Amino acid sequence: MTHPSSDLIKRLRDKGVNIPKPESVEIDPGINPDRISGSEVTLHAGCKLFGTDTWIGAGTEIGLEAPATIDNCYVGPDVQLKGGFFSQAVFLKGATCGSCAHVRSGTILEEYASIAHSVGLKQTILFPYVTLGSLINFCDCLMAGGTDARNHSEVGSAYIHFNYTPQQDKATPSLIGDVPGGVMLDKPPIFLGGQGGLVGPCRIGYGITIAAGTIYRKDELRPHRLIFGGPDKGGNIAYAPGAYRNVKRQLTNNLVYIGNLIALGQWYRHGRCLFVSEAYPSALHEGLLSKLDQAVSERIKRLDGFFHNLTKSAGTALNSDSGHPASAPARQKQVLVEKRNEIRDLLKYYQGLETLIPADKAAEAARERFLECMRREIINTSEPVYLDVIKNLSGTVKTEGTQWLQAVVDELVQTVLKRIPEFQKSDFKNTQTEK
Repeated sequence: MTHPSSDLIKRLRDKGVNIPKPESVEIDPGINPDRISGSEVTLHAGCKLFGTDTWIGAGTEIGLEAPATIDNCYVGPDVQLKGGFFSQAVFLKGATCGSCAHVRSGTILEEYASIAHSVGLKQTILFPYVTLGSLINFCDCLMAGGTDARNHSEVGSAYIHFNYTPQQDKATPSLIGDVPGGVMLDKPPIFLGGQGGLVGPCRIGYGITIAAGTIYRKDELRPHRLIFGGPDKGGNIAYAPGAYRNVKRQLTNNLVYIGNLIALGQWYRHGRCLFVSEAYPSALHEGLLSKLDQAVSERIKRLDGFFHNLTKSAGTALNSDSGHPASAPARQKQVLVEKRNEIRDLLKYYQGLETLIPADKAAEAARERFLECMRREIINTSEPVYLDVIKNLSGTVKTEGTQWLQAVVDELVQTVLKRIPEFQKSDFKNTQTEK
C-alpha cells in the first residue's frame, strides 16, 4: 500500500516542485498540493510540511542549511527558510530565515525582512527590510524603520527582548517604530546593538540607536538619540514579585501597541488589498489578515491576564491596616480590576471592525485622499509592485496616510482611557515622529 505522503510527494514533483531527496521528506495528508506552487520551489532533505492552511509561493527554497518544519504557514514568493521550525507565521516576498530558526504563531515577516541563524520569534512583526542578527530572542515586538535594503532597522546579534515578568504575565509588547509612519517606508532606521536587551513594554522612536551591551527599560520617542549604558549598580532589597508599580505606563503601552496592530489591520484591508494579483494572491493576503488577527487576540489575552494578576496586587494595597485612604497607584490598580471586562470588550469591538473610519473628520478626509492616490498610482503603473508604489508616493500623500493611521491608534487609546477617570492625565503620546 502506498503511503499518503508518497502520493503527495509524487503529485508535487509532477507539478514541478524540486524535491531532490523525496525519501527524506514528510508531507501531512492535510496538505493541499494546489496551495503549493510548482514554479521553482525546492524542498530539501529533511523537510516536513503540515497543516491545511500551508501555502507556498513560487521561487521558495526550504531547508537548504538544515531540516525545516512548516506548520500552517503562508510562505510568499522567493522566500528562503533555511532550517528550523516555522508555525502559524507569514513570510512575504523575499523574506529570509537562517538555520535553527524557531518561528511561532502571530509572526509576520514583510518583504525582504530577514533573520540570521538561531533566532526565536513569536507574536513578532518585522516591516520590510528589517534585519535581525544571530542568537536572538525577539518575541512580542513590532519593528519598523528604514527605506530599503541598504537603509534599514537592525538588531545586533545576541539580543533579547525581555517579554516575561516576575508577575508571570506577558503584557509586555514593545513598539520599535510604529505602524502609521513605518508603512510609508521613509522613516530613519532604528538600531539595537548586540549583546543588549529591551525590557518590555517599551516604545522606541525612529532614528534611535541603543549601543551594544545596553539593557534598556524606558520609552524614548524623541528621534535621533544615542542610548548607552553599562551594568547597573548592584543591589539587594526586599521585593514582592506580585507587586505592580507603574500600571499606567504598562496599560498605556499595551493600548498603543494594540492600537498599532488595529491600524495595521486597516492598512492591510484597505491599502495592501489593492495589490492582490498573481504576484500577491488572495490566499496570501487572507493569511496575512488571519495571522494579524491572531496577534491582536494574543495581545488582548495577555492584557486581560495582566488585569487578572492585578486583582491580588490591588487587594493587598487597598486592604492595609493603616486606616489611610488608598494611594493613587493603588486606586489605579483597583479601577483596572473593576474595568477589566469593559476594556476587554471594547478592544474586541475595535478588533472586529472591517473598516474603522476615524471620528476625526480631518483624518477621515485624509484617508479617502490617500487611498484614492494609491488607486491612481496602481492604475497608472503597468506592473504595480507594493514596495515601489509606496516609495513613489509624494511626501504630501504619505503624510495623509500617516494621519489616517495615527488617528486609528489615537482613537482606540483615547476611547479606552476616557473610561478610566483615574488615568485622564495619562502619559500617552503617539509614536509618530519626524523624519
